[in-house]
Amino acid sequence: MIAIACIDTKNGIGKNGKLLISIPEDMQFFVENTRDSVVVMGRKTLFSFKDRKPLKNRINIVFTNNDELKNEYKDFDNIFFIKNEAELDSLLEKYKDKKAFLIGGAKIYNNLIGKCDTCLITKLDKAFDADTFFPDLEEHGFVIESESENKTYEGINYKFIKYKRG
Repeated sequence: MIAIACIDTKNGIGKNGKLLISIPEDMQFFVENTRDSVVVMGRKTLFSFKDRKPLKNRINIVFTNNDELKNEYKDFDNIFFIKNEAELDSLLEKYKDKKAFLIGGAKIYNNLIGKCDTCLITKLDKAFDADTFFPDLEEHGFVIESESENKTYEGINYKFIKYKRG
């Protein structure tokens, strides 16, 4: 699996259920990388999407204990609700011809980072006032494989970094 996230200098990823910043090039990076793939997320991440709808052109897998959500999303054929890793593994096997991405939130990243061999990170050169955090990649054995040149959006420097498990 591949984790994809935008993180600040302290590994912050969000505050109050929202992203720290919305950088158009980062949004495009996310779309281009995850299109026609499987995206794995928690319920709060799903609810952060526009109109709480699953992402188009992707298989959406959502961790939740809320059985009622299946009814709310019954008109969508691209979303599955699961409760545990065994169910995740079963669905990933079903879609093994597609790349699978962890897309958040913090609990999902922290619980499943061990299943990832790659992380696609938009690294912000700024510390925000975050309340949710991405796992420390070095602690999980990841090393930088490649990185883009520095970019700037509204005075904030950032770059795209690809990490591989060392």
